[in-house]
Amino acid sequence: MIHLIVGNTGSGKTTYASKLKEEKNAILFSIDKWNKTLFLPDKTNNDGLEWFLERINRSENLITELINQLETINTDSILDLGLSKYEHREKFRQFAKEKRYEILIHFLDIPKEIRYQRVQQRNLEKGATFEFEVTKEDFDFMESWFEKPTNEEIKNGIVITK
Repeated sequence: MIHLIVGNTGSGKTTYASKLKEEKNAILFSIDKWNKTLFLPDKTNNDGLEWFLERINRSENLITELINQLETINTDSILDLGLSKYEHREKFRQFAKEKRYEILIHFLDIPKEIRYQRVQQRNLEKGATFEFEVTKEDFDFMESWFEKPTNEEIKNGIVITK
């Protein structure tokens, strides 16, 4: 089973995914950790969104190879990859369909005000889910970038509202 964790910045995706990992005895792929470990040390001030997206795509190619291995041993995969765009989620739905893997979307539909408070708190505390600071500018950008899942996408999924 592949679990797609979807929600805008500050919705609690990584916290939720970590709890789900324990419940399902699954493997968690968290793109923020991959980015921090593999790419952020090399980022320059001139590198923007396209720079990140290209590296995320390379990471996801490796992640799908690992999912194939996990599926052979009946181990769930949890994808905490942002999945902010319909097209991005569709990529994994199509992958699952082609491979005949089960897939389940978990949508964390948390109000903007709560999410922003969480981001500010995470930036301040730098706790377990902190990988890098999210600025107000970053948060505002994600508000316009994020595409809420359609009713069709979440029809058989799980919606979390708090």
